[in-house]
Amino acid sequence: MLQIRDVLDAYRSGALRPSALVGIVYERITAYAQKDPAVWISVAPLEHLLERAAFLESRSMDALPLYGVPFAVKDNIDVAGLPTTAACPAFAYTPAVSAEVVQRLEAAGAIVIGKTNLDQFATGLVGTRSPYGAPHCVFDSRYVSGGSSSGSAVAVAAGLVSFALGTDTAGSGRVPAAFNNIVGLKPSRGVLSNQGVVPACKSLDCISIFAGSVADAALVERKAASWDPRTPYSRPMVPRPALGESFRFGILAPQDRFFDNDTENADLYEQAVRNMEALGGTPVELDYAPLREAAELLYNGPFVVERITAIEEFHRRHAAEMDPTVASIYDNARRYGATDVFRGLYRQRELQQVATQMWRQFDVMLLPTAPRIVSRAEVKAEPIAANSLLGTYTNFVNILDMSACAVPAGFRGNGLPFGVTLIAPANADYALADLAQRYQMAGDDTIGMARHEKPHPVSLPPHEETDRVLLAVVGAHLRGLPLHFQLERENAVFRRAARTAPDYRLFALPDSTPPKPGMFRQAGFAGAGLEVEIYELSAAAFGRFVASIPQPMAIGRITLADGEEVDGFLCAEAAARNGRDITAFGGWKNYLDTM
Repeated sequence: MLQIRDVLDAYRSGALRPSALVGIVYERITAYAQKDPAVWISVAPLEHLLERAAFLESRSMDALPLYGVPFAVKDNIDVAGLPTTAACPAFAYTPAVSAEVVQRLEAAGAIVIGKTNLDQFATGLVGTRSPYGAPHCVFDSRYVSGGSSSGSAVAVAAGLVSFALGTDTAGSGRVPAAFNNIVGLKPSRGVLSNQGVVPACKSLDCISIFAGSVADAALVERKAASWDPRTPYSRPMVPRPALGESFRFGILAPQDRFFDNDTENADLYEQAVRNMEALGGTPVELDYAPLREAAELLYNGPFVVERITAIEEFHRRHAAEMDPTVASIYDNARRYGATDVFRGLYRQRELQQVATQMWRQFDVMLLPTAPRIVSRAEVKAEPIAANSLLGTYTNFVNILDMSACAVPAGFRGNGLPFGVTLIAPANADYALADLAQRYQMAGDDTIGMARHEKPHPVSLPPHEETDRVLLAVVGAHLRGLPLHFQLERENAVFRRAARTAPDYRLFALPDSTPPKPGMFRQAGFAGAGLEVEIYELSAAAFGRFVASIPQPMAIGRITLADGEEVDGFLCAEAAARNGRDITAFGGWKNYLDTM
């Protein structure tokens, strides 16, 4: 596999340059297409990738933590200039702007290679519901790759890219990882912005990360994470503390260990429990009944209705152009009424309360990622039943607001892999990654990873690296002004004075106490930029600060004159225009000096 550390080490040693790696990746993609032509829906033109590589080669890699690292993007996530199809040609459009997460990864130096295949509209766990073909398991073409993030998982497992983005609503970022013996990291809901993602269930969807090691996946999450006020379910990370040397982990009781009569997987799960004990964990049998009930809400309750809200008009007009199985799921949503939805939402909240009590008994859960892999023939014969089987241990996670990391857990006698998933409460992403990395490194020596290279023992980056947020202030929070104390209260550190890009405008808001301005961006406006101050806060302090901001103010992404993007104060344009245009003053303090 093209692990991130290997790539960066090769660059630092001078043995490789981004342009050379782009050529290698292109050759690998072409060669692997002879074996499995269904991995990619679109690949960026080689000349564009070489231009990107040349740009990176003109810069120092010291400031770019993902310098020249190739990655793939599931084709329900926007990449500027490449079609977004969601595996439905009739739905396709070509975005002018990449998804927020893609932009952040490119800003860190990574290179988007192309868009990968998926179950249509991210509806499925099998990886076969696509008119672009069905990627298969990298170990045996008779078996599914898992879905819905099928192409992303195969691209990583086959060594075509270093990491890949998927999405995960019911397990789509974990099941394909298990079937291809790689890591599938599903962050807490809202930690990665969903701006630029075709929704499946908007309230549950998470962008996920596939990589060869937990360390690689965790690094990518840290670089991609950002609170984004443009998306209603976005939220800043408030990290939970890391686990100690001793911890408790929830496991399935014997009566709940369902593997669909696969005794080898049952044995591998028992081995995984022993491996976790060897790391200092104490197993605690959990009550799986409420988790099973939560899982059933996903396709037998309000969330199947939520799926149709995302593409309701398209489904009404183009159902005949959709995958028949996917279309039938959307058709089924119409049988639920408003009372069904609210009953389901009430039950979701009740089960979340039950889950909160469960976390008092243990720190993490260790579950099979799936009971067993299924063959392509099984899916063809029983498409719904096969898909449901694969979601046995994954469907409840997002509904109950949990984080998860799927890791390899050994091989069966027939050479097919087995995987387990570590699950923790929301905001435990970093602690979970620490433990998952320890598990993966220790497990490599006991379960054997004969089909892939052993991951490097890479230390996870320190939490401080991305637990800090840069914030631009433009008005009453500037130094010496009435609301500056709110920044001091959060121990914000002044970093520098700066100016915005030239297309921002500033208005003095009427009837505001204390007086304050409203800033917004106007496309095509050619000004001189506005004076701002840049402060650094912890993620927790940033979350508290943002929660205190009154309307019509909000926090969004602001582009500075040098092209850097930071979080900063913005105002609804309609509200701002009720005041006086003071853009010509160049900043709020300059305007106050004239009063």
